[in-house]
Amino acid sequence: MSNYSDFAFYYDGLTRNVDYKNRAVYFDTLVKKYCTSGGSYLVDLACGTGSLSEEFSKLGYDVIGIDYSEEMLSEALNKKFDSGSDIQYVCQDMTSFELYGNADAIICALDSINHLKSADDIRKTFERAFLFLQPGGVFIFDANTAYKHREILADNSFVFENEQVFCAWQNSYTKEDNRVDISLDFFEKNENGKYDRYSEDFSEIAPETEILDRFLTETGFEVLEHFDEDSFNPVHEKSQRIIYVTRKAQQT
Repeated sequence: MSNYSDFAFYYDGLTRNVDYKNRAVYFDTLVKKYCTSGGSYLVDLACGTGSLSEEFSKLGYDVIGIDYSEEMLSEALNKKFDSGSDIQYVCQDMTSFELYGNADAIICALDSINHLKSADDIRKTFERAFLFLQPGGVFIFDANTAYKHREILADNSFVFENEQVFCAWQNSYTKEDNRVDISLDFFEKNENGKYDRYSEDFSEIAPETEILDRFLTETGFEVLEHFDEDSFNPVHEKSQRIIYVTRKAQQT
């Protein structure tokens, strides 16, 4: 699994189009509707640089952010110090994370599930989420679809640029697991007017919805809803990201 060491430094600048405040409100709406455990302990799984964690904290949740990348968490801690929030950040692998006590909600956003290396790692992550949820607690995540990997990311190249950095993004698609190998090259102008180059390579997989649903139900989750990205609309054949709403059943 990549540590996203170079990507972490440029991540916020390259994701300015993400409206974290509205995304947090959206997930909050889902939690309030479907969670029946009655608490406010929320885990931001694969929290990255902590932008979404900060918004959850503002909404009144007791937040723990978990990420595998120390570099990403370093950026998150800078935000925590600036905001004065009481978010706790922990460096752990999604497939084997542990919590002190069980959460009422575990949120995994921005296609972080797709960044796992294999379908087996996705299953392991689901099992950990189930283990560390309160009965009635919800596990809500989004995932890029197989359609997006085949038709949008595919073997395509993209360019992103802001005042900080120029980024060249190159993809290579493989049918197995709808895998996209991603190569990022960052070019940053130094004080001499020349460009320093940094590179980051990682992969994303996109198992079909039926496979993810099977993993969830076999783990013990109730699969409550599928929504088209950040909406309450049904999924369609060209959906690029799906919101999965699941719950751990109340004990009888």
